[in-house]
Order: sequence, then structure tokens, then C-alpha cells
Amino acid sequence: MFNVQEELKKLPPKPGVYIMHDERDAIIYVGKAVNLHNRVRSYFRKIVGRGPQIDQMVKQIARFEYIVTDSELEALILENNLIKEHRPKYNTMLKDDKTYPYIKVTVGEPYPRILFARKQYKDKARYFGPYTSAQAVKSTIELLNRMYGLRDCARVLPRDFGKERPCLNLHMERCCAPCTGEVSEEAYRKRVDMALEFLSGHYDPIIHDLTKKMTDASEAMEFEKAIKYRDLLQSVQQVAQKQKMSEGIGENRDILGIAVDNSSPDSDGVIQTFFLRDGKLIGREHFYMTHVAGRKKSDILSEFIKQFYGGTPSIPKEIILPCELEDHDLIEQWLTAIRGSKVTLKVPVKGQKEKLVELANTNAGLILDKDRERLKREEGRTIGAVKEIADLLGLARADRMEAYDISNISGFANVGSMVVYEKGKPKRSDYRKFRIKSVAGPNDYACMKEVLTRRFRHGMEEQKELDSKRIDREFGSFTKFPDVLMMDGGRGQVNIALQVLDELGLSIPVCGMVKDDHHRTRGLYYNNIEIPIDRSGEAFKLITRIQDEAHRFAIEYHRSLRGKAQTSSRLEEIPGIGPARKKALMREFGSIHEIMEADVERLAQVPELSQSAAEEVYRYFHKAQEVDEKAQKAAGDPQPDGSTSQQ
Repeated sequence: MFNVQEELKKLPPKPGVYIMHDERDAIIYVGKAVNLHNRVRSYFRKIVGRGPQIDQMVKQIARFEYIVTDSELEALILENNLIKEHRPKYNTMLKDDKTYPYIKVTVGEPYPRILFARKQYKDKARYFGPYTSAQAVKSTIELLNRMYGLRDCARVLPRDFGKERPCLNLHMERCCAPCTGEVSEEAYRKRVDMALEFLSGHYDPIIHDLTKKMTDASEAMEFEKAIKYRDLLQSVQQVAQKQKMSEGIGENRDILGIAVDNSSPDSDGVIQTFFLRDGKLIGREHFYMTHVAGRKKSDILSEFIKQFYGGTPSIPKEIILPCELEDHDLIEQWLTAIRGSKVTLKVPVKGQKEKLVELANTNAGLILDKDRERLKREEGRTIGAVKEIADLLGLARADRMEAYDISNISGFANVGSMVVYEKGKPKRSDYRKFRIKSVAGPNDYACMKEVLTRRFRHGMEEQKELDSKRIDREFGSFTKFPDVLMMDGGRGQVNIALQVLDELGLSIPVCGMVKDDHHRTRGLYYNNIEIPIDRSGEAFKLITRIQDEAHRFAIEYHRSLRGKAQTSSRLEEIPGIGPARKKALMREFGSIHEIMEADVERLAQVPELSQSAAEEVYRYFHKAQEVDEKAQKAAGDPQPDGSTSQQ
């Protein structure tokens, strides 16, 4: 048993990282400290004004662990890595962790290429970016290859000179075909140098050159060439126009602005980033930060910088901030180590940089205002709907809901689906598919019993293993049990679920999603009562989404299995029955149904089947039928309206 007060006494006065766990051993918070002894103990003191989120988090702490480091910088790096790996519930999190594209010029090759890249490596290539639009990067690369006749193939030159015929790009006048060996390195390098000038933002010489060529071709009555130069000129002008805004100083820097909504505990913050490269604005992007209520802007910015710049290789020389950070020097030191050269964090108080920060702050505020109504609607569709469902069922919470469905065609390829919704949103990483092993024929009750038994038994076994080994990791889809089970159907499906849970010794609320004669959701079946739902409410819409998603997931899995089984049948699932015996059985009996009805003696009359093979076929089908009959009895006797009686 973990004794918090005793463990607090053992904390060392050294730098490190502390990790908070809840009662289910899930990691809910990761933090760093200069002094672990003082920092961790502060959470368990009665302190007023530290914010409702911190207080709520402290109430959920069941145990903590810590990792001692040699320095605060090492603690910062470890903290960042653990947050990215576990994504704890109460850490301020960057919602958008996507990577941004670069233009890569392989200047280290004898015949360089211009490539699209997602990462920047320490190689001999030159990188331009990052850019916020992948499509713009691809268009620019295509333009440069066309304009300067550069190769886009993966041939190793000069090793591969003359090994293959030139590709179509030569005949389309899009490449000068260095692969033929007729283009010298010096001549090709001149083309590459002009492309590098273009990427560096020197557009005027290129525009002047293309304009002259277009005019000369037109005067010489070579209108096809004139049109070609005109199209290239228009493309260059479009790219140049996008880079028009300039700060006037040719350096790389990012400008950050921030806006925070403290209207509710679940509010978000917005970080607006302007990317300036060589003094030109190459793009801007905004990012949402979660769990910001009650936190200072400096702390939110600090978390953003660690999470965003810890995942991108392109760190600018200077990052302009709207306010000072408490760990300013430490973050500077960390960024400098990643970049390999000095990185400076600055808070301007006047001049053009201060105006750019104001502009970034204004943009962040506008984005937050614009999205506030959307976020409220989204909250109503998700968290609000979950609260409605919990209230309808009289439950304390329904944050995690699991729904199940069965799919088959006349009993062929029975499959089950498990979909998971957390706080009203689908958690697709926890979805699971089940291929039914013990049921032959169209029996949804028996199939559902197998699916639920496998799901919860697997989860219980994993939990025991984790408890015995004290493994510290985030819980998966099986080890984390739902707050409520949502069954696709009424009384019969609910009874099957209750029977499985009772056999396993589990206590989980089970609710049936009842449909009307038109296969539309009409209410919830819970505790032997059908509860009507307001069809215009968000709870009804969420239940319908869950039901449709479980059905879709099962149908798609069944369809994929049908595609793989066009030339096979259930006979091939029986041990010892290969293609020849399958063919002989179908020739003798004509259908799967007739084979299922046959006894061992009749099956053994098929010349290709031995006595043991006949017994295997009989055992396969009749064992499944016994399971079906037991499941039907467990679910209740069929009623005239298609429902079943409560057990």
C-alpha cells in the first residue's frame, strides 16, 4: 500500500521529474523540479489560490514516483519526453503536433535535386522553410524543376550515366537530362545556383529574365515559347507575392502571441505564431493549448515552446515573446543545445518587434473569439451530451462508453465490433475487432456473449499482470473498463451483457440502445425500463452517433473478411479439411446447411473423409449449436414483438 506521507519524507532535495498516478495507475501529471523534496511536498499542503485544476488533480493522486537527474536542464528534457509519450490528463497540452514541410536542395550531390522534406537533418543539403502549406512547397518545387530543367529522379549520377534511356521529362522539356552524361557538372550547377537564388527570395532577376524571353519569343512569332515563358512568369510572380511581407531584417525568427479564455475550467488557449525566414513572413499558424484555466500566460507559453520546438528541427535564431518566462534561461540553454547555435528569447518593449507581438496577440484573440461559439457547440455535442446521458441513467459519470455490434450474412463470417467514446468523442485507438470463433450460424446473442467475454476476460488478465509486475504505463483499450456499456438492442442484448459481467464478477452499468420499427433510435433500456429520449437533444444525437459507429465498424470488418473469403467457406476453418475434402463435401451434400444437419455416420460415407475427419466436421458444427442454444436461453424467451423476457 502506497503511503503518501511516508513517501514524501523520502524525497531527495535534488533536481528531477515527478510522475503522478491515479487509483487506476494511469499517469495524470508529469512535472520537473529544481528540488524534488520541496516541489512534490507543495502539492499536499493546504494552499489557497493555486487553481481549481491543480486541486482537482491532487484529489486524484493515488501514488507518485520520481526520477532524479544531474541538472535542471536534464529534468526539462526528460519531462518533455514523458509528456509527449504519455499525454497526461492534467498537463497543459499542445493539441496540434504536426510537422511542417521544408524544401531540400541536395547540394552535396554532383547533380543536385530539389526535394520535399518533413525533417531537417544534419547533412550536406540546404534546407528552406519550414512552410505552413505542403501544397505550396510541392508547387514551388515543380516550378523550379520546370524553370531550370532540374532532375527529379533518384538515379545516382554520374554512376548511372547512360544506363537507361532518359525519361519523358526530357521530351516534355522539363529536364535537361543530366543522366545522359552530356551535361557537365558546371553547367548543371549554374541551374541549381539560380534555383537557390530564387529560394533565397531574389526574384527580380528571374522575373526580368523571363519577361525578356517572353517578349523576344513573341516578337520572333514563336508563340508557343512565349506562352511557356508567360506561364512561368505568372507562377514566379505568385510565389513572390506570397513572400511580400518583410520585417526588414534578414534573420530567422518566430513571433509568438497568446490569448486565453478563462471562462470555464475546460477552456482552451491559443498561441499564434508568425514564421519569419530571411526577414520574410513565410507563414503563420495557430495552436490550441488545453488545460489552461487558472494558469499564467508565461507558464502556457513555456509549455508550448517545450512541446512545439522539442518536436521540430527548425529552431530560429530568435523567438520573440509577449511576456517573460520564469524558466527563461533554462529554455534558452535547452533550445541552444538542440539547434547547435545560440537561441535567444526576447520580450520587446518598443519598435517594430513589439508591434509584431501585438499583431500576434491580436490574431490569437480574434481566433479565440471566432472559435468560442464553435467550441461551446462542440462541448454541447460531447461533454454536455455525456452529462445528459449520465443524468438520464442516474449515473455519477459516463465519460467512457463502449458500444458493441455483431455483423454477419446468414451466419457467414460472424464478427463483432467494439467502439469507444471518451467524453463524447470517438477514441479510435481503442476500437477493437473480433472474429467469432465459437458460433456457427446467425445467432447474435451467442456472438455477443463471446465478444464480451473475450473483451473483459482479456482486460482482467492484463490488469492482474500489471499489478503483479507494477508496470507503469498508460492503460490500453482492454485494461481500462467503461463507465457504461451501450448495447445495440434492447432487453435481450442487455441480459447477455449482464450475464457475462456477473460470471466475471464485474459491476458495470449496461444500457440498451433501442430502435423502432424503422431502425431508428427511440430510447434507452436500463434497469428493466425503457427511458424515452428527447429527439432534439444532444444526448439523443450522441447515442445515435455511437450506435451508427458501432454498426459501421462491424460492417466494414465483415466486408473485408468477405472480400478475402470469396473462394473459401467455413469448411476451411475446420482442422483437417483442405481444398480437396471441402470440394468433396460440397459435391456430396450441396450446401453448408446440409453438412451441418448430417451425423458422423453420414459424413463418413464421403470417400475422401476418414472417420476422424468426419468426427471433426460434426464436432465443429454441433459444438457451435450447443453454444447458440445456451445463449438463447440466457437471453430470454422470444416474445411476439421480437424482444425477450427478462431473466
